[in-house]
Amino acid sequence: MPEALNEQEETYIDEDLVTRLLEEGDPEAFREEFLAGHPYDQAKYYEKAGPELRRKMYEFLSPKELAEIFEVSEIADDEFDVYLNEMDTRYAADMFAGMYADNAVDVLNELDKSKVLTYLTLMDDEDAGEIKDLLHYEEYTAGAIMTTEYVTIPENSTVRSAMTILRNAAPEAETIYYIFVTDDENRLAGVVSLRDMIIADENAIVSDIMNERVVSVLVSDDQEEVARTMKDYDFLAMPVVDFRQHLLGIITVDDIIDVLEEEASDDYSKLAGVSDMDTLDRNPITAAKKRLPWLILLTFLGMVTANLMGRFEQTLDQVALLAVFIPLIAGMAGNSGTQALAVAVRGIATGDIEEESKMKLLVREAGTGLITGTVCGIFVVGLIYFWKHELVLGLLVGVAIVGSIFVATLAGSFIPLLMHRLKIDPAVASGPFITTLNDIISIVIYLGLATVFLSQL
Repeated sequence: MPEALNEQEETYIDEDLVTRLLEEGDPEAFREEFLAGHPYDQAKYYEKAGPELRRKMYEFLSPKELAEIFEVSEIADDEFDVYLNEMDTRYAADMFAGMYADNAVDVLNELDKSKVLTYLTLMDDEDAGEIKDLLHYEEYTAGAIMTTEYVTIPENSTVRSAMTILRNAAPEAETIYYIFVTDDENRLAGVVSLRDMIIADENAIVSDIMNERVVSVLVSDDQEEVARTMKDYDFLAMPVVDFRQHLLGIITVDDIIDVLEEEASDDYSKLAGVSDMDTLDRNPITAAKKRLPWLILLTFLGMVTANLMGRFEQTLDQVALLAVFIPLIAGMAGNSGTQALAVAVRGIATGDIEEESKMKLLVREAGTGLITGTVCGIFVVGLIYFWKHELVLGLLVGVAIVGSIFVATLAGSFIPLLMHRLKIDPAVASGPFITTLNDIISIVIYLGLATVFLSQL
């Protein structure tokens, strides 16, 4: 029996009807019903359908039609192979040729190089050439996410001739709301909006109506910097140039949305101490492989903590009650450090920290740690006094909390700033790492103070 669709969110396609038409082998009725839906809904159905249903879809849909579906799909990077292996190799190559070059490159970058070569060999030279050009750019740069399907017009052309160029190029262009203007050597000279083109006199020269102050990015710029620039200027598209201002491509807002989602997911993964959280792993072995490296590292750090506690064994033997408050102090220090870490990493990611002095940030966080530590310390002193009637012990725990929270907050903000200065992703200073580090700091402070004032306990 054909595979049933998984239960997912509702779409505006009659899934039961489409499934029945596929099972009955009625291509005309299937195409009429399925292609009337929005590409997003088509993509959701395609992803939910099992291999049997998808193989029938490949028979009923052209590679170009499937390309439009594939471009808006949310297939995980490590699952592309599963879908492509269901297709005939020639069909898959034609589908890539029908996609916008930048979207095709996003998929091809996740495949084995031998498969990429096979697909490129089966494409015509023009389509393969565009994709090859983009594949050469380093991953996570402007060149890797830009598209070469855009409209340019010469600066010395009239609006009438420019509109003719636009009409001819529009079907293959990814966006036509911004039209970029170039000089005779393909250097970026300006930009004109579609609105300005429509309302301008047909005999006007494009160079007279274009805006010469064009914000552009270098092909080698990091994609996160590009995303920040587009967000700041609220652009729908941005030109990509080389160091001589030659126009190489454009980056559209839909690509930037993908970048923002990817960067946010990457930062969250690192903060959680997981290598990749882009996909929900259904295989426990795969999920374990992603989590084990951090857990093993944290195990070694935990051994450091255990060793430190062993060095204060004599102190704990004499006043066993001290051990009761170790989880409290370590937990509060870890939480404070994680809060400071989150603030620092977010500030670096959004560029806000670049606008203020890093020293000013550290002073502010140190003050915050001192205030929160003092308030929490006083609160704990009162609790211990009324609970155990031990004022000296309460003061010891309170002072330890003040010192631990102060140091933990300072470390949580300083470590990501240091990593950023060293050109290391600050999100690597993950929550579990900071928490374990602050456990060590808090234990040293607490038990160190207890050892010094042991005679008073």
